[in-house]
Amino acid sequence: MMADGAFGLSKETAQATADVWAKVKDHVTPMEWPAQAELIVEINRLKAERDAVILAHNYMTPDIFHGVGDYVGDSLGLAKEAARSKAKVIVQAGVHFMAETSKILSPDKTVLIPDLRAGCSLAASITGADVRLIKQRYPGLPVVTYVNTTADVKAETDICCTSANAVQVVEWAAKEWGVDKVILIPDEYLARNVAAQTTVGIIAWKGRCEVHERFTAADIAEMREAYPGAEILAHPECPEEVLAASDFAGSTAAMIDYVTDRKPKQVVMITECSMASNVKGDVPGVDFIGPCNLCPHMKRITLENIRDCLRDMKFEVTVPDDMAEKARRAVQRMVDLPPPAVPARYDLIRARHHVDVELI
Repeated sequence: MMADGAFGLSKETAQATADVWAKVKDHVTPMEWPAQAELIVEINRLKAERDAVILAHNYMTPDIFHGVGDYVGDSLGLAKEAARSKAKVIVQAGVHFMAETSKILSPDKTVLIPDLRAGCSLAASITGADVRLIKQRYPGLPVVTYVNTTADVKAETDICCTSANAVQVVEWAAKEWGVDKVILIPDEYLARNVAAQTTVGIIAWKGRCEVHERFTAADIAEMREAYPGAEILAHPECPEEVLAASDFAGSTAAMIDYVTDRKPKQVVMITECSMASNVKGDVPGVDFIGPCNLCPHMKRITLENIRDCLRDMKFEVTVPDDMAEKARRAVQRMVDLPPPAVPARYDLIRARHHVDVELI
């Protein structure tokens, strides 16, 4: 077709992607855009042909997040949307444990991931065998597991949590089991930050997210010196001293709500780089400033391999039935809890007080 639209695109492609360009133009060059626009149109056509939806995590690049994501958000929110969707095929634009969670909650659907190598340092830090040994060491204590874990870990778990409801789930589990200590795995920093928000004792595992563990209080000090008016937001997978040095700490959803509701003139989001880029597309008047860290696993997902995944119906993610059944129970327990009135924020005054955790 004759190229007669913007950027040398056909008029149809230019019109179909105009709204996307408006959101990604600060992150995609005009030289890159024609190829990306063509891929976006092709992917959206393939979705209709395959009766598929794409779940795009907050850490996807803006071209994926705004261009082809049918549902966007955090890992559990995406899985819940997958379970509600009428589509036959789910493409997980995220990492492998997220695709597993989608399959756990949607066993009758075909779940695909564009790159089987898209893993997670936190999910890889613990196995189901590790959890069985932990339960032997601490009999009678409930095991609360972050959703950023593999299916075999979830299968050994009593209830799952997210950063948005971790405090709520820990306190529920302690009350339900009639205990004053709870095992919260595998993220050490999330566990330490939760411990500062509750009187429930926390037993933790030394797992870490390679994106969030690299941030330091020195990074915050440098940002304050360079941008004294900027508001600094931190994710609870960061070290405690990072949260204590920030203006606000909360889950992914809480950070997004903070920016969209308050619209600060300048903001620093202490998390994965693409999240700030994606939020910027929805609040264009806010000036987003670094630092940020890239997740190398999330960045394995591209428009090209999403297209290939849908075109060739590869790579399928499956979970053994017995494992999926046990894991589904842990996830469903969390889903059935009344959601927090607002996504969790971590009280920074309390977080400045040292709270011991028992590290396994």
